Amino acid sequence: MLTEWMRDTRNLAGSALLAMATTGLIAGPAMAEDDNPPDKAPDSMLYDMPQKVADDVWSAIGATQPYTYENSLHNNNLSFVIGEDAVLVMNAGASYQLAEALHEEIKKRTDVPVKYVVNENGQLHSSLATGYWIDQGAEVIAHVDAAEYYDGHAAAYVAQLKDIAKEKAEGTEYVAVSRTFEDRIELDLGGLTAEVIYFGEAHSPGDVSVVIPERDVVIAGDMAFNIRMLPIFEYTDTAAWLETWPKFAEVAEGKTIIPGHGTPTDLETVEHYTKDYLVFLRTEIGKIIDEGGSLQDAYELDQSQFSHWHTFDELAGQNAGRVFQKMEFEF
Repeated sequence: MLTEWMRDTRNLAGSALLAMATTGLIAGPAMAEDDNPPDKAPDSMLYDMPQKVADDVWSAIGATQPYTYENSLHNNNLSFVIGEDAVLVMNAGASYQLAEALHEEIKKRTDVPVKYVVNENGQLHSSLATGYWIDQGAEVIAHVDAAEYYDGHAAAYVAQLKDIAKEKAEGTEYVAVSRTFEDRIELDLGGLTAEVIYFGEAHSPGDVSVVIPERDVVIAGDMAFNIRMLPIFEYTDTAAWLETWPKFAEVAEGKTIIPGHGTPTDLETVEHYTKDYLVFLRTEIGKIIDEGGSLQDAYELDQSQFSHWHTFDELAGQNAGRVFQKMEFEF
């Protein structure tokens, strides 16, 4: 069920879009700049302060931008669930100092200790602050594929963090996760259950979601996106992601969804930003391949219908090119 906060947010967004459309002011780059500031919480390492999504469920919504010094590489959602006996955090975060800032916000809301941290995948902004939470006595959990990817890229992550975040990177070093799993695990938070589920191959190796059944909330991780354009990496198998999607959708139907990126919403919205976009790309790239088109034709694919999405300029051409290169070998 959508919370009042979510309904209000969606109504405001819809009214704004309607006003811009009727006055001819709707434009991708301008819109993205106006509602996507470099930082919303300049006094904190967090891009924005945590917002209550449902009873006992909070999320610090990250920037829908690439990594920058200003957003402290907080460009994913850092969520937490407060049970009677344990707090669960979704995503360790990009740096020791960022994780510490999130923890300070958690402690303002509860005295219950953080016992579990679930990394949604093995990407930098999900995993690199694993060491902070282990220092606090928490168990950091990841899918076996995510942990393997993180371990293999940690040195590059640390170098990238130092290059972008500069002094904000101090204290951050590679620390391996505490525990891995392959299918699903269940964590008792005290009065609340956290079901950590690997639905199947999706955006990144080992993408997982956390379901809180007592609150009808799904913390989707990078299974689902909102507001911003999803990135397709060299390792992203879009065909497999679409095969996995129905398993996620069956569980997420009727629940509040915290996507990996973008504000909390419902299944219909994340389907538009995730599944529908993947279907569009694969359909149009398939046509290019059938007609004997080239990689350059893929880069030039008209994606203007998505130009108002955040990160469109950075990702649209890259996404089309990578789908073309993968699909060439599917036929």
